[in-house]
Amino acid sequence: MHKARVVTVLTYHARSKHAPDRYAAGPGTRDWDAQPKAFRDWDDAQRSALPRDIVVSDISWGDLPAQRPALTLNPDNLGSLLRLCVGLTAWKEYGGARWSLRAHPSSGNLHPTETWLIAAGVAGMEDGLYHYHNLYHGLERRAWGGDPQAAGAWLGFSSIHWREAWKYGERAFRYCQLDMGHVLAAVSYAAALHGWKPRLLLQDSADIARALGIDRVEDFAGVEAEEAEVIVALHATDAALPTDWQRWAGKPGLLDNHPLYQWPVIEEVAHATRGAPPPATVPPVSIPARTEVIRAAQVILNRRSAQAFDGASVMPHSVFTRMLASLLPGESPVWNLWPNMPRVHPVLMVHRVEGIAPGLYVLPRTASAKESLQAAFREAFTWQPADAGLPLFQLIAAKAGKTARTLSCHQDIAERCAVTFMMVAEFAAPIAANPAAYRHLHWEAGMLGHVITLEAEAAGWRGTGIGCFFDDADHEVLGLQGDQFQVIYHYAVGMALDDARISTLPAYE
Repeated sequence: MHKARVVTVLTYHARSKHAPDRYAAGPGTRDWDAQPKAFRDWDDAQRSALPRDIVVSDISWGDLPAQRPALTLNPDNLGSLLRLCVGLTAWKEYGGARWSLRAHPSSGNLHPTETWLIAAGVAGMEDGLYHYHNLYHGLERRAWGGDPQAAGAWLGFSSIHWREAWKYGERAFRYCQLDMGHVLAAVSYAAALHGWKPRLLLQDSADIARALGIDRVEDFAGVEAEEAEVIVALHATDAALPTDWQRWAGKPGLLDNHPLYQWPVIEEVAHATRGAPPPATVPPVSIPARTEVIRAAQVILNRRSAQAFDGASVMPHSVFTRMLASLLPGESPVWNLWPNMPRVHPVLMVHRVEGIAPGLYVLPRTASAKESLQAAFREAFTWQPADAGLPLFQLIAAKAGKTARTLSCHQDIAERCAVTFMMVAEFAAPIAANPAAYRHLHWEAGMLGHVITLEAEAAGWRGTGIGCFFDDADHEVLGLQGDQFQVIYHYAVGMALDDARISTLPAYE
């Protein structure tokens, strides 16, 4: 059974690759007027509004790593946290179209991730399981009653694969997992601002589904299913997670009345990759002090995914090194939520950075990774140290803009940015040991992307994820053969060009 799961994962990854002469299977046509609803309602569930104020709005980005007293668990503080990690940040309007943005990016702005709150012993809130409704910044009560033995608050997450598959077809499962990584990183930053120390619960997918009530098959009859992902303890005792609710209410709303395609391979790989997150392998560490004075909440709420870059601005060296340092263990609150040995390593195509020659670079996030990457990459790469304070190595000096554009499905953003990232994952060995690692590697890549995008935002720059890239063309450039390593994400950072024709409106009136 284990071997069959590994084969399923590797087969899915291979068939969902893009190539210059063949894109992964996707819909042949799209009806944009009939795309799935952006928000799921739970009909007949009691809805209550959360406070909208950001209670930590005065904390600077530079003070974010500092240890601070944990705020009380109550609706005010939970509402503040949810706004900063999964809430809406703005509405955009253009030509009669209107769409929302959230505190974390998503492939195609489709947002397959659903958020759940489990509360026990929270002041001013009835014990129970709640669905978080981003549109209204409120809670829909799904289950209650019983006698929880634990006290605290937990965030649960599930994915609705159809939200991504509607547009991207078979590759959608990858995008759902990258999104999950962005969400986990967003939770890390928001929790740090509130003085909470989040931790992943090492629960199997079936236990997570039961805790969130998404294993209740009869409730989902005739509507899109939700896939259990992970539960994060925000601030809780070590007693058992509350799951034995006595009363249930609500039915999930249908998102797409007329789905035109079916992608059964997504359910196959989802089944093959179910399992618990990896246990912590390194202890949490203190994060060095910073100096930025911009407000952290401002950075988070103003974050946008760049749609175009100016193709000319040169990134200051200090911004570049600060961004790279934050990707290393112990340099961001994210790596305390995910205290595992790094298995995803950025390769950089540098276009315009002060004091850094254009070319191809790599940032191994562990010493052992440097050795294995060096053995797997092209022999012709020089591996010249490129920074006295970082494990950054120049592989080759060359202008790589056109290469970055070609590899990123011919997208201009990969050439006109200042830096293009390729996230290279240790692949075959982790998946052979545990097929669930396929999800977790994508989570880690998404976390790296989120750290990059917030560090860029804090410095006045902007990032954007690139899920469309030619997988094996990447590997050919790097000299990779076989499945020991695989590129699983691209990311670009540059000076963004804003479209003045698009209006920006408040997230919540």
